[in-house]
Amino acid sequence: MDSIINTFHIDWKIMIAQAFNFGVVFIVLYVFALKPLIKTMKERTEKIEKGIVDAKKNSEILNNTKAEYEEILVKARNEANNIFQEGRKEAETKKTLMLEKAKEDVVVMIENGKKTLENEKIKMVNEAREEIASISIKIAEKILGSKVDGSFDEKTIKELSNI
Repeated sequence: MDSIINTFHIDWKIMIAQAFNFGVVFIVLYVFALKPLIKTMKERTEKIEKGIVDAKKNSEILNNTKAEYEEILVKARNEANNIFQEGRKEAETKKTLMLEKAKEDVVVMIENGKKTLENEKIKMVNEAREEIASISIKIAEKILGSKVDGSFDEKTIKELSNI
């Protein structure tokens, strides 16, 4: 061992001083560099893990929101379709009612027209009878030559009206 010590010029005092220096440097580096570095890395790891957890939560929330959106969209489409169908049914009902009312109005108008025509016909027939009676009286007067008394006119008009 002496030969190794002499060959490499190893001095025990220097070795102890080197070991002491190494210990001091190690402690200083550990306290001022390694400990803050470990603390920073730990904080960064926690932030990254928190970010991952938050990303998973946000992903779940996004999926839930998307599912709710799709569900609401389906409900809205169904409701719109129902409203459309109800509107269509209501329009058909109103159309049917309007057609029935129009038909009834046409029937009433035709009936009123028939009644009016019938009344006009009766009126024209009565006027024609009166005119014929009047003409008949005038013809009778011309044939007889003079006017007969008023009771004769009335009797003749009645008889001619009954014809």
